[in-house]
Amino acid sequence: MNDVTNVTIDVRNVIKRYGDFTALHKISMSILDNEFFTLLGPSGCGKTTLLKMIAGFEDVTEGAIFLSGEEIGSLPPNRRPVNTVFQNYALFPHMTVLENIGFGLEMRGSSRKDAETRAGEMLELVQLSSFAKRKPSQLSGGQQQRVALARALAPSPKVLLLDEPLSALDLKLRQSMQVELKQIQRETGITFIFVTHDQEEALTMSDRIAVMNAGELQQLGSPREIYEQPQNMFVADFIGDSNLLSVSIDSVTEGLMKCHIGGGHFLIIDEASAVGVGDKVHLSVRPERLLLSDEAAETNSLKGTVLQSIYKGTDISTTVELEGGPIISVRTSNTARGIKRLMPPGSAAFVNMEAGAARLLAD
Repeated sequence: MNDVTNVTIDVRNVIKRYGDFTALHKISMSILDNEFFTLLGPSGCGKTTLLKMIAGFEDVTEGAIFLSGEEIGSLPPNRRPVNTVFQNYALFPHMTVLENIGFGLEMRGSSRKDAETRAGEMLELVQLSSFAKRKPSQLSGGQQQRVALARALAPSPKVLLLDEPLSALDLKLRQSMQVELKQIQRETGITFIFVTHDQEEALTMSDRIAVMNAGELQQLGSPREIYEQPQNMFVADFIGDSNLLSVSIDSVTEGLMKCHIGGGHFLIIDEASAVGVGDKVHLSVRPERLLLSDEAAETNSLKGTVLQSIYKGTDISTTVELEGGPIISVRTSNTARGIKRLMPPGSAAFVNMEAGAARLLAD
């Protein structure tokens, strides 16, 4: 359990209802000081609703939200030490960049001189000092995004909320901004709560990720835990690519489970579990954890036929149909040596797997 003194936002059994519709079902999570925390999930999963409740734009139906140990349900948005960066940057078109950043500080009681000084510091932080006198219309999308970020950071909030702020940017700029956002978060030491439906964004920037679906928390953990140790079918399928296999347990011996995956194919997996012989379960195997070969391995070797092999630059994606069994996807890095890579359709192939590559899933 986390030390409560290190918790910035504590969400406790939060429920949100709109009439007969329940948008959030008893959500509980603790977000730590100086953490880059991401709410990840598909559209409609409730992540933005939770963000708005932390900001004070939505009321909590049941449960409570605490900030630095104090319940904030009764505090209006303008009295919470929280700022938000939205998808729409909402910059004032008639103001310069410097004036946009300083405006909120003046509204909070700062003198114009102090506001300009602080705005200048924020522009330096986001590397836009030379753009201080420009209007928003003279900036690119990425530059506008950084101005909005500087404006939100200027009052030194305890928490910065970011609601899919990179969604309008093109791919290369979005990837560049991912790195910049993480760097800014480290430099400021402010807790960032980031909302996105993009798995790559979440994996790239986050200290921890909360995966949500249909108003429920599916899994909370580090990017590596979420990707390599998914707890259920939804997480395994939503985060990256995965081979999801329906199997039955053939035998269990000294922590090794022999799983029948159909067509006379078996996999031995190294995972302690409460399942028993005859139980039907699901496995997740990431495509990059599999090896493609024209020779069988001693164990966990599945024979099949190549359906297609696609060159993707950094790697090759190959689809193999097992004899009488499922279709398996294999991803092979172009830097890999000594293994089979590009194989034409119709080729006989073996998909080989280490015992620890598969993950047993809850439904």
